[in-house]
Amino acid sequence: MKTRPPAVAGSFYPDDPAVLARSIDEMFFEVNGRTHNKSPKALIAPHAGYIYSGPTAASAYALLNPERVKRVILLGPTHRVLISGLALPETDAFKTPLGIIKLDQDAIQSIQGMVQVSTDSHTHALEHSLEVHLPFLQRKLGDFTLVPLAVGQARPEMVAEVLDKLWGGEETVIIISSDLSHFHAYESARKIDAGTTENILKLEPIITHEQACGATPINGLLAYAKKHLLKCELIDLHNSGDTAGPRDRVVGYGAFAFYEQDKS
Repeated sequence: MKTRPPAVAGSFYPDDPAVLARSIDEMFFEVNGRTHNKSPKALIAPHAGYIYSGPTAASAYALLNPERVKRVILLGPTHRVLISGLALPETDAFKTPLGIIKLDQDAIQSIQGMVQVSTDSHTHALEHSLEVHLPFLQRKLGDFTLVPLAVGQARPEMVAEVLDKLWGGEETVIIISSDLSHFHAYESARKIDAGTTENILKLEPIITHEQACGATPINGLLAYAKKHLLKCELIDLHNSGDTAGPRDRVVGYGAFAFYEQDKS
């Protein structure tokens, strides 16, 4: 089995399995009261180092129902390799210090013929925007399969088409990986992120890359959500100045949950 090894364990998050598990469990404990009767169909969660964005990410993942969710569709922006469209890895599994996550080969095969989807392990090799979410998912869900997509230059409707193909039922959750504004002073960042939050809650696919590094997959989800009348809720909104960083150059972090409404 060809496996992608962890690339940022020991830098973005602990590489010791026991320390990593304990760290995540402590973050989940802190947000334990943030629960919902219905597991969200989609999430937006941040992807920075755990000391910065971990609590915000935990607030999103705490909402998932491990008895229902068995497959994760994970989309994140590319930070190191410039690509067009969406890229799948050439692997059978991803590995973290907490173990192996198998890829959903049937789901992957279902989108490989789409013009906007390519296969490129080079893009995935050092990309952190997908990897940092996996330990949270392993602690919350236990056993699940994964479809990891690195997202480059693409129109929102191109991303939405892929989401439509992979949407599935309650066994599937869609996760969009994105931080918000980057390197503004604390109060300026709060204002920018408040405007971004308003657009997301209104399901307006007009987010720019100055507002969020994952603007492309966010806009794809928003386009799909608007068409299919999903409801979006803000779960948490902070920045690195609230957690472990200085306040002169902060990075924003938001957690959002999307729910399918009763068709009746």
